[in-house]
Amino acid sequence: MGILPCKGCKGMCCGPVPITENERTKIQKAIRKMPVKKRMELRNQQRYFGTCIFFDGENDRCGIHSARPSICKAFGHYQNLVCFKSPNTVTAKKYYANEPPIGLLSIDFTWKDFT
Repeated sequence: MGILPCKGCKGMCCGPVPITENERTKIQKAIRKMPVKKRMELRNQQRYFGTCIFFDGENDRCGIHSARPSICKAFGHYQNLVCFKSPNTVTAKKYYANEPPIGLLSIDFTWKDFT
């Protein structure tokens, strides 16, 4: 899979993000391990409406990259998750989650659910 040109997108493709129960647990663990200063800086950032609560706008990247949901890992590489800046990274396959989502980051789950 190719690398996506995410710099400059301001997280506009990052949300709302569906998560599974296992992903929620993984994210909670990652947030709890995060240094308090970094966590607070990430939590208090302004974002576009609907953008993932973990998008780090100050650094223009995912704030939980190592614990990001599977749909985020798949974005830009499946025909139903096309990146408008890099449509050539898409395969002919469609993305289907392995587990049903339990909700959406930024809508059903906010920072209070992870700290």
